[in-house]
Amino acid sequence: MPSRLQDHYKQKVIPALVTARGYKNPFEVPKLEKIVITMGVPTAVSKNDKTAVDEAMKELAAISGQKPVLCVSRKNISNFNLRKGQVIGCRVTLRGQRMYEFFDRLVSAALPRIRDFRGLPLRSFDGRGNYSLGLSEQTIFPEIDMDKVKRQQGMHVTIVTSARTDEEAKLLLQEMGLPFARPQARPAVEAKGQPKVEAAVEARKE
Repeated sequence: MPSRLQDHYKQKVIPALVTARGYKNPFEVPKLEKIVITMGVPTAVSKNDKTAVDEAMKELAAISGQKPVLCVSRKNISNFNLRKGQVIGCRVTLRGQRMYEFFDRLVSAALPRIRDFRGLPLRSFDGRGNYSLGLSEQTIFPEIDMDKVKRQQGMHVTIVTSARTDEEAKLLLQEMGLPFARPQARPAVEAKGQPKVEAAVEARKE
């Protein structure tokens, strides 16, 4: 059964993008291809805490609805006490219905729970139509039980689209509901030789 966001994409997003961009074929409209969620666990390396990776795996599985895979280091780095083949985190790649369900929960439930949230930055596109964002804690997701959390765990989310440009990807993600920050209006610069408004008002009073 298609998710709510899949129906929204077919019924609302595709017609809106065809109108805005003038696509001749609906199959030209960009779409979500996959979402990659990565959790790095630095304490597994610095403190040799093996339980931290297990907890991150359980929390990421609860958030994504899919079993994660372990991430291991590819080379030795002596400055970080890192050995080749050492477990440093976990990740999961979502496609299809699970991808749409996670995106829906991210937009409607998780992001609004961030304190002082004012929108996502527009500078996080990679130039090829993909968008990445970092989340500082896992507790913004309602699937995580606050009473069972032992440590704060951040994550990195990469949204991969079929868009050819960042502008197309931005329009797609906006129509899908991703809240981007509004550009702040710059204060008007006073021209040289022009009196300030306050000074002009005082002069009129006198």
